[in-house]
Amino acid sequence: MKPIATRAWVVAAAAMFSSVFAATQPRVPADLKARPRSVGRVFRPGDHADAQAPQQSPAVDEAGDFLKRPPVVRQEPAVQQKLFLLPPGYNIELVLSDPEIQDPVGVTFDGNGRMYVLEMRSYMQDADGSGSRQPISRISRHEDTDGDGVYDKHTVFADKMVMPRIAFPLGDGVILGLETDNRDLYKYTDSDGDGIADKKELFYPGFGRVTNMEWQPGGLTWALDNWLYSTYNPFRLRIAPSGKVLREETEANGGQWWSAQDNYGKVWWVDGGGEIGPVNFQTPIVYGAFNVPDNFEPEFQVPWPAPGGISDMQGGLRRLRLPDGTLNHFTAASGVEIYRGDRLPPDAIGDLFFNEPVGRIVRRAKIVVTEGLTQLRNAYARSEFVRSTDPLFRPVSISNAPDGSLYLVDMYTGIIQDAQWAGPGTYLRRKIEQYDLDKQHNWGRIWRISYEGMPLDRGLPRMYQETPAQLVDHLEHPNGWWRDTAQKLLVLRQDKSVVPALRTMARASANHLARIHAVWTLEGLDALDAGLAREFMKSPDPQLRIQGIRASESLYKATPGDKSFAADYRAMTQDPDPGVVIQAMLTMNLQRIPDARSLIRTIADSSSVRGVKEIGSQLLQPRQSQGQGPALSDTGAGTVNFTVEQRRSRQRGETIYKELCGTCHGSDAKGAPMAGAEGVAMAPALAGSPHVQAHRDYVIKVLLNGLMGPIDGKEYPGGVMVPMGTNTDEWVADIATYIRSGFGNAAAPVTADQVAAVRKESARTTPWTFAELEPHIPALLANTSAWKVSASHNTEAAANVLGNVGRWDTGAPQQPGMWFEIELPNDVTVSELQIDSTVRGRPLFPPGGGRGAGATGRGRGRGAFLRAIGPVSYSVQVSSDGSSWGPPVAQGDGQTPTTTISFEPVRAKFIRVTQTGTAENGEAWGIQQVRIYALPSRS
Repeated sequence: MKPIATRAWVVAAAAMFSSVFAATQPRVPADLKARPRSVGRVFRPGDHADAQAPQQSPAVDEAGDFLKRPPVVRQEPAVQQKLFLLPPGYNIELVLSDPEIQDPVGVTFDGNGRMYVLEMRSYMQDADGSGSRQPISRISRHEDTDGDGVYDKHTVFADKMVMPRIAFPLGDGVILGLETDNRDLYKYTDSDGDGIADKKELFYPGFGRVTNMEWQPGGLTWALDNWLYSTYNPFRLRIAPSGKVLREETEANGGQWWSAQDNYGKVWWVDGGGEIGPVNFQTPIVYGAFNVPDNFEPEFQVPWPAPGGISDMQGGLRRLRLPDGTLNHFTAASGVEIYRGDRLPPDAIGDLFFNEPVGRIVRRAKIVVTEGLTQLRNAYARSEFVRSTDPLFRPVSISNAPDGSLYLVDMYTGIIQDAQWAGPGTYLRRKIEQYDLDKQHNWGRIWRISYEGMPLDRGLPRMYQETPAQLVDHLEHPNGWWRDTAQKLLVLRQDKSVVPALRTMARASANHLARIHAVWTLEGLDALDAGLAREFMKSPDPQLRIQGIRASESLYKATPGDKSFAADYRAMTQDPDPGVVIQAMLTMNLQRIPDARSLIRTIADSSSVRGVKEIGSQLLQPRQSQGQGPALSDTGAGTVNFTVEQRRSRQRGETIYKELCGTCHGSDAKGAPMAGAEGVAMAPALAGSPHVQAHRDYVIKVLLNGLMGPIDGKEYPGGVMVPMGTNTDEWVADIATYIRSGFGNAAAPVTADQVAAVRKESARTTPWTFAELEPHIPALLANTSAWKVSASHNTEAAANVLGNVGRWDTGAPQQPGMWFEIELPNDVTVSELQIDSTVRGRPLFPPGGGRGAGATGRGRGRGAFLRAIGPVSYSVQVSSDGSSWGPPVAQGDGQTPTTTISFEPVRAKFIRVTQTGTAENGEAWGIQQVRIYALPSRS
């Protein structure tokens, strides 16, 4: 099986805060029972409350009625088919159904048109998600052997899987696959042609992650530029001619479920958890994540479902449109696709399609580009492309098919939400139980959407048996699926015999899309030359000029690279088309062309075109364009005294934050605003949070186990902070360090050892409530004004550490026996000290020639500087009277800038830290601040 389907599909059922919505048995209007089985109902555009749609019955008090209601009932496909509402002319017909498939979440097609179905058979078998990680899921393969549109041959290609998330055809009988909770991407091979994989090999390690199933990557897309893109991962992969897998970092894409590309190679994603929908679509993600205030037309994120019997209760009453109970805002956008086929009306080509399984709709969006900026608009005012009155209809992905149609994957299930958000006693759990939604699972359907009078393409692909020359011909096919698949196969085969034909097509084809595919196929064969790239840059077609710039980047950055293209990029900034100017700026910035920033600044300042000004300005201030404000290293806060490894940890944490956290907490960590609810944030602010900046155990415990319910008495729509404890200790430490030191916060970094210690002390498996968590966090002793301090050296300066108004140091190189002592007003049970020791130098002799106490000054002349750091090593003792000291409660090596000393809780009034090492370079011991943590009251 040679490669095909230019993308594979994430496997998951809904987006991050998407929830379970279902209804009682749907009613089939009498006038529809005799309609053709292949046709859904027709709606009138603009008519939200379709006259034929069943209204909510009986009426339910959404705020508090949890009385048992008639259960949701599974419909046979023929009955469900009549419950669809489609635009005039569009038809929907069944392709596959249960029991042949169960819990499907995505499909993809190989080079011979065989369909792979991702089946998550263990997903939400009950409201607790019991057994969800059991290896009972699979990737099945289905084949239409005679071209009649019916799949008549079925095999289980890969079995005994844990909720597979990717099935990406890479060759004849070869796919890439990723399972849930697996860090590695594998290659599955059917070596004997029986349709069943008999070989599994590691393809790329570290591609996935172990965390909540809704936050794991997937949606693999082979893009026009011959790179592989996925959701979540801030990197892209490429298969080199040698077979080696290359990796390049990108901006975090914000995608959650699935990915797709348009005819010009821009990859598209959708976000569900943040209630956003499509994200980061202004430019290809390799150039950065750019956003403008009017990405969407007004109310674009408002869905218009057909009432399905009961309410779409995601997010409680805030997300209900009363009285009909339909969803009033995106909560679970998933399954994105750009229609690029040839058997729907021409006005559909290039439109964006994505699903909202909570609202039971498929949205069709028009992509409108004005002055270089893209805005999305609903194609049907106050309505949707596909609606259904069946409460079990769960569209989770949609795909271009070889026959020119769109394939719609319907998970057809009761619960479309991970168990984390449907725990016992929650609103959602009570709704699940009210309608027996947990009894409806292991169903599933795949539908085909076509158009009257436009027969489907019944020519079966046979690309694995075709010659390279025949594959080149497919680059002119009107269906983008054929073009993408042929390009991928040509690049994977690396047969250079087709280079002349590709060059001819790139220069002379009447189909500008074929010319684009030809030039990128040459790029993938390492056969693109500078002359052809420059011909594209001079084309009268602005899209060809853009592709010429993009493709030439491979030549510019090669080893050795053709740096003469820098002049071409500068010249292209004067192009009359704003899209070309923007691309030239993006390329100059990405490739770090000399003087790029100054030229971009000049262009952005002088241009009257909004897109040029907007993208140019954001290129110059990338963090601000994403709502983050300047880096803390620029503001003097947070990380100034971090070690190299601490900075690396923080940088890794920043990447994690962009991938997972910003959706709800906001890119600025002030809480992402909830659309349609002024002043309401999806999740609490992390910027400036006293909890985040207090003892590290708060952040660590929340990350490991999750947090639910009100915080400081305030409820948040997100409801649950998902546990991240399945990640490594280093991973948890990285994100904890970033949020404690980013966004204006200035707390100490967190280490993997500290995470491991917290993990070891508790076997907790459920999320905390704030009320439960607070007593388990060491409390900072804040009444420093009542403390007394003394020291072995420079005693008069010791009090500087109490109010953080200055600093203390020994005034002499560190030697064993130096000590610093704190007397508390009362005996307290203490468990930790944190000693901040900012690296600084000061004159060895203060002005006037006097010496600081204890400073000998031997071997140094006037004007010499003494460097002060944290203790080389230390011993901590405690006492109740300041005279009798017990054995050390802690010993160890110090660190700069912060030495954290944890020990078993002990009662103490006096605490003495003794320096026990010798500084190799003669540094003094310095302290800027001391924090003491005591066990809080457990009453």
